[in-house]
Amino acid sequence: MKDNSKIHILLVDDEKLVRSVMADMLNKNGIFVTEASSGNKAVGLFAGRPFDAVLLDMIMPDMDGIATLKELKKINPDVPVIIVTGYGDVATAVEAIKLGAYDYVEKPVDENRIVLTIHRATEKKRMETKVRELGMAINNSLEWSLGESLAMKGVIGAVNKVAATDFSIVIEGETGTGKSTIARIIHNLSRRAKQPFVTVDMGLIPETLIESELFGHERGAFTGADRKKMGFFEAANGGTIFIDEMENMSLFVQSKLLRVVESRLVHPLGSTKPVEIDIRIIAATNKDIRRNVSQKQFREDLFFRLGEFFIKVPTLRDRHEDIPFFADKFLLEAAGELGKQAREISTEAMTILMSYSWPGNIRELKNVIRRAVLFCDSESIGSGDINFLIGDAIEQPAGNFVSLKDIVGRVEAEAISNALKISGNNRTKAASVLQIDQKTLRTKMKEYNLAQSD
Repeated sequence: MKDNSKIHILLVDDEKLVRSVMADMLNKNGIFVTEASSGNKAVGLFAGRPFDAVLLDMIMPDMDGIATLKELKKINPDVPVIIVTGYGDVATAVEAIKLGAYDYVEKPVDENRIVLTIHRATEKKRMETKVRELGMAINNSLEWSLGESLAMKGVIGAVNKVAATDFSIVIEGETGTGKSTIARIIHNLSRRAKQPFVTVDMGLIPETLIESELFGHERGAFTGADRKKMGFFEAANGGTIFIDEMENMSLFVQSKLLRVVESRLVHPLGSTKPVEIDIRIIAATNKDIRRNVSQKQFREDLFFRLGEFFIKVPTLRDRHEDIPFFADKFLLEAAGELGKQAREISTEAMTILMSYSWPGNIRELKNVIRRAVLFCDSESIGSGDINFLIGDAIEQPAGNFVSLKDIVGRVEAEAISNALKISGNNRTKAASVLQIDQKTLRTKMKEYNLAQSD
């Protein structure tokens, strides 16, 4: 018999003799039992301590099994409840299962059956808990990589759904939004995680070499081909190929790629023998690829082949609440990498970061923070460390010298206005976005003569 010494169950039955016999039987099999003589007592015990499972009698005077089951499920729906029923009352047991009971056993209880049922129920609960915890761990890990904003939660949900499939994926988003990071995450969460992840940047390969680079060539296939070369697709066999800047593919290359996608065969230049491949394709674009399709610049049939699933990555300016998160993250990374003492970003500096439009998105923010850490000689990055790094992004009047206080004031006013706008003039949400309390927000709004509508 499997060791069940860690299993602790709640046994609910109004008959003392039945409880005593059942408890002895279960204890003998290494299952620890707490007894309850009524439904009311069971609910009280269940609310006060953790149990791995419940054995629940159906026929009890003060609160029957169905009523007790409903109360137990309100307290903790995850704990499996096994119904013990007599008198051939299977119909009631079936009703209990519809209400969330795990299973039922009939009296007189067979020892092997009840022990096996308890074991299966607690193992199912353990596995469900493990899966749920794993899911939370994955989500937390994805948030650390992708951001905590509501907009990115949608992306994280899409990644979790599609990763386990073999769908071909198109990731859309501006330059610097993290498309390659998302592609890598999908690969790492897939069944292909231990196989190659090969990146192809279509914007960097000359047209004259593209076919050879993608599909390979045999020795002597063309002038200069002094040895056999494996292409990117063959190198990715068994894993994932990430095609970045897919919009840069010529129609000629698109036709070649379509044949590979449809046949799963690669034809190296100069070879008469095709190579069979098993790969997943993830493509990325920073353009409106649908417009390219409508303008006949991108093949519609290839578009639908590659776009079995689409993920749209929002810009950083569309998720301002992620700016402090990533700024702090990049600060810690850069300080460790560069051996600097910077440990925080001042309120003034964060205000400037929040007010900037970030045309280069996450990538630009990372570069700005890394350079700020490099130039910072204290523990706190100030507004002066940030201002000159983002250049003309914050307009300054020409002519006379403008004090840093005035610059910060204008930036703060703009940041508050933006926060109020994206929060629908909700001061509580705006304060959260700006990472200040509501009192400070009200003071700043009064100082800069900003409307205080809700």
